[in-house]
Amino acid sequence: MFAEAIDDILKDQCTPAVVRAIQAGESPAALWDAIASAGFLELLSAEADGGAGLSLADLFPVLCSFGHYSVPVPVAQTIVARALVGSQLVLPSGMVTLAQTFQREASGAISCALTPFGMLADFVLTREGGCNSDGLLLLPCASAKRVGTGVQHCLTATLTWPDDSSATRVLHGGAMLPAFAAALHAALLSGAMNRVFEMTLQYCNDRVQFGKSLGKFQAVQHQLSVMAEHTAAASIAAEAAFQGTETAPSLLTAAMAKSRTSEAAVLVASIAHALHGAIGITEEYDLQLLTRSLHEWRTAHGSETYWNTVIGQQVLASEMSLSDFVRSV
Repeated sequence: MFAEAIDDILKDQCTPAVVRAIQAGESPAALWDAIASAGFLELLSAEADGGAGLSLADLFPVLCSFGHYSVPVPVAQTIVARALVGSQLVLPSGMVTLAQTFQREASGAISCALTPFGMLADFVLTREGGCNSDGLLLLPCASAKRVGTGVQHCLTATLTWPDDSSATRVLHGGAMLPAFAAALHAALLSGAMNRVFEMTLQYCNDRVQFGKSLGKFQAVQHQLSVMAEHTAAASIAAEAAFQGTETAPSLLTAAMAKSRTSEAAVLVASIAHALHGAIGITEEYDLQLLTRSLHEWRTAHGSETYWNTVIGQQVLASEMSLSDFVRSV
């Protein structure tokens, strides 16, 4: 029900023209208001707190829709942020994004490096005190210096505050942030990859060369099958992170999901552009909107290299053989 409802909204409100405009610097207010006013920001919040109390399994297709339309605002991050904070704090209205890193300088300045949607978010929620802390820190972006990546239309930014005087501390929820961040980006990647595959398959069926469609050539069919294989594997891995009855994904399943989807994103994007040819990189064609998102979300909160390390550490800590470890998972 929720997935169909958000799809109807995004179909009208998050067109490629809207995505381009927001990435070019125009206000995201209209798109944000359309989503927020429909109540989607409270999907994970408990019913006692005025939310929908949605399960992780029901949330997954909603997050995939955000990836499918390459939504240029941190809706998924805001949904998770509100769930992490819960009843501990009434979050101010506005866009909240999640930061993976939090550094405190000797001068007292604090920074969150390479934060997804850092160029336009109103607040950043990050884990306070390192990996052993359960605390959270809510930082207003209005008092931060934002530095973009230098990549055109990229919404990722490093934010720096002169001190923590504007921060609001939350006692609990920090331990769940890494797993939630990895899982939500895996879902975004899954949704975007499925859309990229759909576009590529359609193009290969429609584009005629030497008297027959591209999809009739054996070499093209081989590339499409490889693309389909990785897209499907990534989707299964992402969905697995949202199974179970817990209120948050487990770190291990989230790590596997983010690792597999990040790995597949590079291959899916490269095959899509190879089969589309020159048209795929043009400003007017929509493929580049999605493949740029794939590369941006691949590195958000750690690429496959980072999460493979997390998985490897858990394998070694288990003292089981690799086959036994896989069966136990």
